[in-house]
Amino acid sequence: MLTDEEIVEQLRASNPEFRELEESHHRLDAELQELVKHHVLTPQEEILKKQIQKEKLGKKDRMADLIRQHRLDLQQSAAF
Repeated sequence: MLTDEEIVEQLRASNPEFRELEESHHRLDAELQELVKHHVLTPQEEILKKQIQKEKLGKKDRMADLIRQHRLDLQQSAAF
């Protein structure tokens, strides 16, 4: 059975949606890191921080869904 990292490598190579999600997740992470460098955030920055965190989580959840689906597909194809 493949590890999650091996599945991620396969998805990076074969799934454009996964690659886009991963790249976007990394960009959001960089934006968030830049934002939290400020010791005190304005109310607008707090809202932006929450929006970025929510969007990042959504992308991570979708990537996890793709990993699960890929694992199921592999198991089903191995069963036949």
